[in-house]
Amino acid sequence: MPREPIPPRPSSLQERLASRLFLALSPRLPKVRQPEPPERLTPFEIVEVPRPGERGPLAAVWYPAEGTARGAVLLLHPWLVWGKSYFHLRGRIHALRAAGYHAMTLDLGGFGTAGRPSGFFDRDVEAGLAFLRQRAGDLPLHVWGVSAGGYWAHFVLSRSNGVAGAMFEDVSPHLFEWSWRMAPSGWPAYLFFRRVFSTSYRFLDARAHAALMSLRAVTYVSGDRDPGVPPQDTLTLAAAAGGQCRIVPGAGHLESIKLANEEVLKLALDTFERAVSHLSR
Repeated sequence: MPREPIPPRPSSLQERLASRLFLALSPRLPKVRQPEPPERLTPFEIVEVPRPGERGPLAAVWYPAEGTARGAVLLLHPWLVWGKSYFHLRGRIHALRAAGYHAMTLDLGGFGTAGRPSGFFDRDVEAGLAFLRQRAGDLPLHVWGVSAGGYWAHFVLSRSNGVAGAMFEDVSPHLFEWSWRMAPSGWPAYLFFRRVFSTSYRFLDARAHAALMSLRAVTYVSGDRDPGVPPQDTLTLAAAAGGQCRIVPGAGHLESIKLANEEVLKLALDTFERAVSHLSR
């Protein structure tokens, strides 16, 4: 079957306007000073990821692999005030390094010291992947995205063949559908966005992009008690991407990694291993 084309990106003007409205409708996050990586995660290197145009760089932290490196992983944070420092907990960085992967955490625009993006956040993800490719050389690249971070990665991975494997936690197929469930009182604004910025709304449907990703292996994880990302959404994305999924009993949003920590870490490492084994065939 021929592949459907990538949903068209809106014009530069519509993207800027739609992005501003999207940010205005997004959950408000206070600006906080992010903590430095804890001593247990040494060694690490604080780096800057350049962005095209006049936008300032994005803050990132590079965590080298233990021993001989077998790949590099870009970690993309959820919509929380802590940005990239979200990954200081739950063992993702430690597990990746011990398995031979470089890890890089990245602040999306508006988090940490970075200014707000001038368009959709996938541009920041793309900048992060370009920097990671330059830093990692010929090593296989992977993405590990959580919630909003994983959502925005879909729009890059549908147009890029440079990533081998991906792990996604608690990703909604469409952030406006998530908003409608979590803050239904905002429905007039969501409806306005859908009608006035219809091209942007269609572009922001991760289901269409999931079907176009050329990943060698991909896994989706979510909880069965997540009110914003019901299990059917996770199953739909996994089916579209041709990947596997795991629904964790009793877990709400961002809780799968808490209730099934070892299982989630193992799923990610197995996914990246399978992706590399496909490449070597």
